[in-house]
Amino acid sequence: MSVQARKNVMALFIDGARRGFTIATTNLLPNVLMAFVIIQALKVTGLLDLVGSVCRPVMALWGLPGEAAAVLLTALMSMGGAVGVCASLVVAGALNGHDATVLLPAIYLMGNPVQNVGRCLGTAAVEARYYPHIIAVCVINALLSLWVMQALV
Repeated sequence: MSVQARKNVMALFIDGARRGFTIATTNLLPNVLMAFVIIQALKVTGLLDLVGSVCRPVMALWGLPGEAAAVLLTALMSMGGAVGVCASLVVAGALNGHDATVLLPAIYLMGNPVQNVGRCLGTAAVEARYYPHIIAVCVINALLSLWVMQALV
């Protein structure tokens, strides 16, 4: 029987900080940076205005500008990317602080189901016929949270 050496608190903290830094620089930063670049490209080409005008009637149901649809669509793929899109739309002036506050719970309730289908549901051997239902629950929760946040904020 082998005895494992106990690590002191400082060594555990440093190990955790290293892992956190690695996750931030390899997973989160690329998503957020990509979101900033995409929103800037859409703004320069004028496509952001087009997205806003096309999605305005639907997003008006939740009291949000049409550009907010880009945040929700991105949340289907990546929560970090959706936060980056939201932040860059605030910087671009398409969203304000109130809009970002309303959108934030929806981003996390959506929970990037496209990535989770392969990573979690596939690993857990969930039957593929249930995938659309699981994704629909994520989307419905997110959309309901928009109304709740509009009432609270």
